[in-house]
Amino acid sequence: MNVSKRVLSRIANNAWWSHVEMGPPDAILGVTEAFKADSNPKKINLGVGAYRDDQGKPFVLPSVKGAERQVMAANLDKEYAGIVGLPEFTKLSSELALGKNSEVIKNKRIFTTQSISGTGALRIGSEFLAKYSKTKVIYEPTPTWGNHVPVFKFAGVDVKQYRYYDKSTCGFDEAGALEDIGKIPEGSIILLHACAHNPTGVDPSREQWKKISDVVKARNLFVFFDMAYQGFASGDVDNDAFAVRYFLEQGHNIVLA
Repeated sequence: MNVSKRVLSRIANNAWWSHVEMGPPDAILGVTEAFKADSNPKKINLGVGAYRDDQGKPFVLPSVKGAERQVMAANLDKEYAGIVGLPEFTKLSSELALGKNSEVIKNKRIFTTQSISGTGALRIGSEFLAKYSKTKVIYEPTPTWGNHVPVFKFAGVDVKQYRYYDKSTCGFDEAGALEDIGKIPEGSIILLHACAHNPTGVDPSREQWKKISDVVKARNLFVFFDMAYQGFASGDVDNDAFAVRYFLEQGHNIVLA
């Protein structure tokens, strides 16, 4: 009798979820699977943005190992963090991103919350904008990171594009980007990659960032910065944060993931 109940329960559960559609295959995972299947000894996996050593194994940065040792030595009590995270962590994160001498920090014009990963930060920001922004449309560069589109769409924000990458030069399409941004309806949200643009690796120069800032301000757009790779583009955390800091200096209000 117990066996029959389990069988019936299994059938009922299958029927309950039978309408759920299979999600599309992950494009990045597909590249990884193709990499694993390739027998060429000179193959290089470009599917995931992660460091590898000469043997293709994950490379852990010395700074990460050092931080790990400090965490272990601190013998932390594992207490629950507050709803917005650890105050010490969010304070230092803000200073890393904006600089210790940032006027935004000094004047307490900033709110920081801790999240789980960059995707988590994007989701929190998108949910906030979906609920409180007057315009529920975000313009993202073409191309952009694959997760940017579904994260904002699932939160209830419509996604549109502006030109960014010029395939003919393998560089930044300055004219196309500025023209498209200049036509974005006022009050819309614009997504900008602060550095190490994903997936092209192409970033505007400082002078180009200044032009983008001028057009964004003229159109009264709200800026959503994604800065997932601060320090990994140029090797200098301050240099890689130029766009974010410059936009704040110019009076933009921003969300930063």
